[in-house]
Parts: sequence; structure tokens; C-alpha cells
Amino acid sequence: MDAETIRANQAPLKRQYREAPESAWRTLRAEGVLAENPTVCEVASHLGTIPAGLHVNTGGDGSHACAGNMLLESLVACAGVTLGVVSTALGLPLTDVRVTAEGDVDFRGTMGVDRSVPVGFQAIRLKLAFTSGATEEQVAKLLELTERYCIIHQTLSKAVPCTIERVAG
Repeated sequence: MDAETIRANQAPLKRQYREAPESAWRTLRAEGVLAENPTVCEVASHLGTIPAGLHVNTGGDGSHACAGNMLLESLVACAGVTLGVVSTALGLPLTDVRVTAEGDVDFRGTMGVDRSVPVGFQAIRLKLAFTSGATEEQVAKLLELTERYCIIHQTLSKAVPCTIERVAG
């Protein structure tokens, strides 16, 4: 998709969101059901069901997706798409693009081995590798805008409120 097509596709949406800001609000939703095996949650996606289970470092056998990896994959997907759209909009062609996310976890926390160890990622690093004829200044702008508009990166870096509640089944 070229910059003109992206702008043409986004223009009516931007206009709508400026004129009626409430129309920009959406509640995105994901859903899963616990499988017969209680260590597996069947997560629905528009591409089919994704069975998510225990990471091998928590007793899983590696045959199911891991939610921690899925979080990193979500970050990679969002950053990759955002990088592509921003580079296209700026007229900065990129080649050999590789997006990588790494996250550091101390599994003693999630396994309840040491209560002083936090549960979850302690650090996440997003790495963008690409070839471009862009200047250092253009690359800096590209990275700045990718960081600004990547929904997953912004959500993780701002640590938005996340609650758990029981609802009627």
C-alpha cells in the first residue's frame, strides 16, 4: 500500500473522529474458554482458535502458545505495522525489516518460589532492524513516530489500569 492509498483510507476516519470524537472510541475484545485440559485456554481469533498453555519454564510441554510470548508477538506485530505505515507516509522506503521483542522474566515470581520476585516481565526491549537510505535525522523521526503511534508499545510503557472481576457466566 502506498502513502496516497493510506491517506485516502484514513482521511474519512480522521475527519469523522475530529467532527464526532465519541465515534473514535471502541472497546476491543478478546475471549477464550478453558479447555478440557485445565492448563489450556482456547483463545478465539479471527484466524482461528489459538490454544494457549503453560510456558516450558512453568511446567508446560511447549505444545501450546504462551501468553507471555503472545504479548511480545503482539508488540512485534503492532510496531512492525506502525513502522511500515509511518515509513510509507514519510516517503522513507525500508528494506530487510526485522522487528524483535525480548522480555526478561524471572519465573520464580510466577511460580511462587520467591514472593520478593515480581510476577511478569521486568524489562521489554523492542528492536527494529532495517536498511534505508534515510538520514540519521529521518530515522530518528521514524523511530519517534513509530513509538508514539504503536498502541501496544504505548499501552505497555504507560502501564494502564488492568482489573480482574467475576461476571455472571
